[in-house]
Order: sequence, then C-alpha cells, then structure tokens
Amino acid sequence: MQFLEISIQFLDIFILYLIGHSPAILLLIIGFALKKSKPKAAKVLFIIAGIYFVIGAGVCGSFF
Repeated sequence: MQFLEISIQFLDIFILYLIGHSPAILLLIIGFALKKSKPKAAKVLFIIAGIYFVIGAGVCGSFF
C-alpha cells in the first residue's frame, strides 16, 4: 500500500507539472515548426515560451 500512495503522489505532481508547462511546450513546438519559414515569429515564440517556463515553474513551485 505504501508504494501505491507514493505513485499516486507522483502522479499528482506530474499532472501539476504538465498543467504549468504545457503551454510553454506547445509554444516551443510551434516555434520549431515555424523556424525555417518565419524566423522572426519563431524567435518571439521562443521568448514567450521561456517566460512561460519561468512563470509555470513559479506557479508549480508554489503548490508544494
């Protein structure tokens, strides 16, 4: 039973991590997709994704 409780807590933490960082991951994927055709827009998306990673880490860090 102890192992099951630990894995459930890990799952909760992982879900919170995904909620906090999924927009930044999506922005990175879109930025890499646009990198060749529109490099300036890709650069802006990379910057926004980096800022969102910092904000997501702060929000996720405040949960614990």
